[in-house]
Amino acid sequence: MSALSPRDEAIPRKPAASAKSAASLETTQGKLLRVGTRKKGCSGNTYTLEFVDKPSRFDEQVHQDGVTILIDSRALLSLIGSEMDYLEDPLSSQFVFHNPNVKEMCGCGQSFMT
Repeated sequence: MSALSPRDEAIPRKPAASAKSAASLETTQGKLLRVGTRKKGCSGNTYTLEFVDKPSRFDEQVHQDGVTILIDSRALLSLIGSEMDYLEDPLSSQFVFHNPNVKEMCGCGQSFMT
């Protein structure tokens, strides 16, 4: 792990997101969940979630409800203060982010600009 200690709630998770994160990590056998952003979409960025074997050197570790997730250091400034949730409806299930840093979103809601 990183030399940095896990930080509490840099990106707080609602209970549904914590539960889904924990359940997803149980099935990946020792992998870690990294949250980040990628240049994509009509507004410039999209959120990414990926399972990794180990943290990158500068990943931020966030610990909440007994689950540690990683925040990609390149996305930290655009994600800090965001709240992570997990929503299910009859047509889909997905992690969603309530991000106070967003200045503009595309019409479909899949990409954003900070």
